[in-house]
Amino acid sequence: MATSSVLYNPLPVPQSTKKRSPSIARAPREIVLNPPHTSSSGQAARLAKSLLNLLHLHVEAPPGTEDLRFSRQVSSRDIDEKYSAPTKSPKEVICNKWREIHGSSDWENLLDPLHPGLRREIIKYGEFAQATYDAFDFDSFSEYCGSCRYNKRKLFDELGLNQNGYEVAEYIYAMSHVEIPRWLERSQVADTWSKDSNWIGYVAHSDDEETRRIGRRDILVAWRGTVAPSEWYEDFQRELEPIGNKDGHHARVERGFLSIYTSRSESTRYNKSSASEQAMSEIRKLVNLYRDRGEEVSLTITGHSLGGALALLNAHEASSAIPNLPTSVITFGAPRVGNSAFRDELRGNGVKTLRVVVKQDLVPKMPGLVFNESLDRFDEHITGALEWVYTHVGAELKLDVQSSPFLKHGFNLLGFHMMETYLHLVDGFLSTRSNFRADAKRDVALVNKACDMLVDELRVPHSWHQLAHKGLVCNEHGRWVKPRRDPEDIPSPIGVGHKQNFCC
Repeated sequence: MATSSVLYNPLPVPQSTKKRSPSIARAPREIVLNPPHTSSSGQAARLAKSLLNLLHLHVEAPPGTEDLRFSRQVSSRDIDEKYSAPTKSPKEVICNKWREIHGSSDWENLLDPLHPGLRREIIKYGEFAQATYDAFDFDSFSEYCGSCRYNKRKLFDELGLNQNGYEVAEYIYAMSHVEIPRWLERSQVADTWSKDSNWIGYVAHSDDEETRRIGRRDILVAWRGTVAPSEWYEDFQRELEPIGNKDGHHARVERGFLSIYTSRSESTRYNKSSASEQAMSEIRKLVNLYRDRGEEVSLTITGHSLGGALALLNAHEASSAIPNLPTSVITFGAPRVGNSAFRDELRGNGVKTLRVVVKQDLVPKMPGLVFNESLDRFDEHITGALEWVYTHVGAELKLDVQSSPFLKHGFNLLGFHMMETYLHLVDGFLSTRSNFRADAKRDVALVNKACDMLVDELRVPHSWHQLAHKGLVCNEHGRWVKPRRDPEDIPSPIGVGHKQNFCC
C-alpha cells in the first residue's frame, strides 16, 4: 500500500444531514482493479472478473428480475411513508444491559437476529466514524487541505450529530515514516497548515444524559480511513512487523498501519507526538478524570476501512496500558491487521471486537486474500506459528447488498465499500432469515451521497452531496471567491508567530 494514498482520502463520503451546513462530496473516480501503470480496460475487466470468481462475490441479480424485485417490495406509498418518518430509531435505555451490548459475551445471541438496542449503538458509532470523512478538508485549492474543517467544539453541531450525546475532547493527527506522505502535492496552494500531517480522528466522551442512558461514561475514539478500494490493490499481502514489548512474543501487524499509528518527528508541527501518543494521552486523562469521580468507564473505538485497522492497534495499546477498562472495537469494512498471535493478545487483554462486513466488499478480504485465518484448521506442525498469516479478529456481522430492495445489485466496487452503504444495511438488517426491515429509519438518499448505489426508481441523483457552488462564495464586490475559514476553525489559532511557524 502506498501510504500517501492511505493518509489522503480522495473519495470522502460526507454525511451531514444538517441542511444549513452542507458537507463536500466529490464525484467518484472510475474504480479499476489493474495496477497503476496499466491502461488496458480489458485487463482491468478480466482481473475484476477473476477476483469475483475467486472471492465468490455474486453481485448481479438474475436477468430480468431487477425491476420486479423493486416493484414487489417497495411501492410509491412505501416511499412516501418513509420520507415522512423520522430518520433515527428511538433511543432505548440500555443502562441495565450495557455490558452485554458492549460485547461482554462477544455479542452471542445478539447478532442473528440483531438486537434492536445493539443496532442503534452500531449505527451511532458508525455515524461517529463517518464524521471523520464529513469534516475532512480534501479540497486541493484549500490552504488547509488535509485538516478538519471545524474546530472540536462545534464538530458535532456542524455535522448534525449533537443528538448522539457526545462531546469532542481532542483531535488526532498522523504521519508516516513509510513512504513519507505526498498528499500535499495535490494542493494548489504553496503555503499550507502542515506539510507532514493529516487529521486522522478524534477522542470524545458521552455527556451526562447519554451516560445515564447507556449506563456508564463512554470514551470514544474514532479513526478516519480511506474509501476507494482501488487504493488497497497493493495490500493483498504486505510485510508484518512485531508489535509490543513482550519478550519472545509473536504478535505482528501490517507495517504501513503501524507506521501511521506510531510515526512522529520533532521537525513537524502536529506530529511531535504520534497518533498513538495523542490518543493514549487523552484516553488516560479522561479515564482518570471520571474514575476519580467514582464513575464506571468504558472505551469504544471505531473506524471504517483503514480507520478500522488503526482502531485495533489503538485497542491493543489501550488494553495493555490501562487495567480493568472495558474495551470494545466496532469496525466497518476493515482489513485484516495482524497475525493470529496479535488476535490472541487482543483476546487475552479482554478486547471485544465486532466487525461489520458487507459480503460484496473487497477490502475486508485483504491483506491475506489467500493465506489467512482459514489456515488455523491445519495442523500447527504444517503451518507453524502462523506468524506470517493475516487473521481477522472478533465477531462478525455480515451484511449483503442483495438484501436491500433499495440498492442496485450490479458490480459497484466503490459503492460496496462506502460507509453509508454499511449504515443503510445495518439499519435494515433483522436476521439472515428475514427480509430487509420494513421500518428501517435511516434516510436511503444518504447512500447516494458520493456513489451510485440506489435503484433508479428512487430518483436520487448519484454523488449528489457537495458544498454549494463547489465552495465559492460571492463577495461584496459581486465576485466569486474561495471563502476564508473562521479563525476558530483554522488548525492552529491565528496569533503572534503564526506566519513564522506556518509550514513547520
